[in-house]
Amino acid sequence: MLRDLILGLSALALATGGVAAQTPVEHGSYLVNSVMGCDGCHTPRPGGNFNMEKKFSGGSQVWDTPAYTVRGSNITPDRDTGIGGWSADDFKRALIQGVRPSGVPLSPQMPNVFYKILTPSDLDAVVAYIRSVQPISNEVPAPVYKAAMEHQDVPGADKPYTDEMLKDPVKRGFYLATIAHCMECHARRPDNTQDYATSWGKGGAKFTGPFGEVTASNISSHPTKGVGAFTDAELKRVLTEGIGRDGRTLKAPMARQVYFAKMVEADLNAIIAWMRTIPPIE
Repeated sequence: MLRDLILGLSALALATGGVAAQTPVEHGSYLVNSVMGCDGCHTPRPGGNFNMEKKFSGGSQVWDTPAYTVRGSNITPDRDTGIGGWSADDFKRALIQGVRPSGVPLSPQMPNVFYKILTPSDLDAVVAYIRSVQPISNEVPAPVYKAAMEHQDVPGADKPYTDEMLKDPVKRGFYLATIAHCMECHARRPDNTQDYATSWGKGGAKFTGPFGEVTASNISSHPTKGVGAFTDAELKRVLTEGIGRDGRTLKAPMARQVYFAKMVEADLNAIIAWMRTIPPIE
């Protein structure tokens, strides 16, 4: 009887992000603040430091490409400058379909293709949490679209997972890594073209910013070019402390320990279990 209870609680914890009996808002906070890292784009960063007093009120960073010029939008419930006038369904549509309530598509800078995999309960939780945060008035310049927006689906992540699927550690790891949009950077060619077919986990794309220039690492299971020889402890240190196997401190945009350090042990273990299954690639 006691054993069955313990096993049941363990299963519940795994299905709810490692923490049992969370409210939707609490679970949404866990997903948004420790896995999805939404304030990476949606919170102002004057001087490179997050201004948490204005969390989610619109990022100060700008993405200017031949196809679009966009900024991290205000996703607080402010009715005039944020999304306070959006319905829950409006928000869900933006998250998983990449379309505003007006019907205007979002740019690929918003990683909605990685959110199509969200379980219905997790999607509800994310919406519940974001709608619960403090509304902040902050007018962000409207996006400028210069070409048709193109979105490439992530293999295996084009439709919602079920809670049952998340009980499998490897599937859960893929799920978490997807909503953390890991392959947004680690599945690009050196010319920065997204390539899920031949560059899955290969890395090689270069990113420039205030941090200088960095190259996305190979996170496949290759023993020398990738992370196949890393121990679980070394991989966890990369994720939660931002320190590489060689002791170097990771630069942005991979310095995501501010998020991953908040993840529960079961979820970190699941991500590592999934990384072990990424086919080796040079």
